[in-house]
Order: sequence, then structure tokens, then C-alpha cells
Amino acid sequence: MIRYTLRCRKDHEFEMWFRSSDDFDRAVKAKEAACPYCGDAKVTKALMAPAVSGTKKDADKVTLAAAPDPRQAALRQAMTELRKKVVESADYVGDRFAEEARKIHYEEVEPRGIYGEATSEEARDLAEEGIGFLPLPPAPEDAN
Repeated sequence: MIRYTLRCRKDHEFEMWFRSSDDFDRAVKAKEAACPYCGDAKVTKALMAPAVSGTKKDADKVTLAAAPDPRQAALRQAMTELRKKVVESADYVGDRFAEEARKIHYEEVEPRGIYGEATSEEARDLAEEGIGFLPLPPAPEDAN
């Protein structure tokens, strides 16, 4: 059985069940698929989401789609610009970030902006020592 959402010329929407799409076509041609609200026999299929059966395991799953949120795009753009400024104005120190941050903090070297990588443990140790740092937003190409 197939359930169609139908619409008459007065924009009433209603549902009807048919054995097949051919059965629907025959009923429309014979004017048997009339609107239950006004009796109009000139009906068309309305836009509807298909009901697709799957396995029992998938019974509680639904397919979702989201419209792009302009706030997400603005945030992504701001993060991209922040990363670009840091990369342009700071020295890349790679996995020596914790070591270099300590040298700067304890005034062993001339202060400068740096960026690089640190392990979770290194980041925790820096924070416990009172050495300020922030995570750098990932580059958009890193997500691909």
C-alpha cells in the first residue's frame, strides 16, 4: 500500500491509500480520489516525505538535515581570520611549544608570539604554572 498526501484546487490537503501508483493514476482519472472536505475530484499529489521502511534495527533512526546557520558561518569566518593573524604574526615552534612558552614566561628569552603543538599533559602543566595560552582554532582544511 502507498499513502499519498493529496491537494485539491482549494488547497485542502488530505491523505489517501492506494495499492500502487497505477491504482492512484486510475482513481484520479476516474475522479474517485475526491477531496473529503469539498468534494473536488481534481486532485494532485502534495509534497510529502517518503516513508521508507528499513530494518528493525533502524526503526528508531531518522534522517535529518539542517539549514546552514548564518551564525555558524560567521563564527567559522572569525576563527579562520584569528588563525590567519596568529600564523602571520607569531613564530611556529612545533612540538616545542611548552618549552618555548616557559622560556618566554620566565623571561629567559625575548617575549614573542608563538604557536605550536602540546600534549594534554604539557598544556595542563603550563596552566598549573600560570603560563597563559589558548587553543588555536583548527584550519578549515583540517576538517576535510
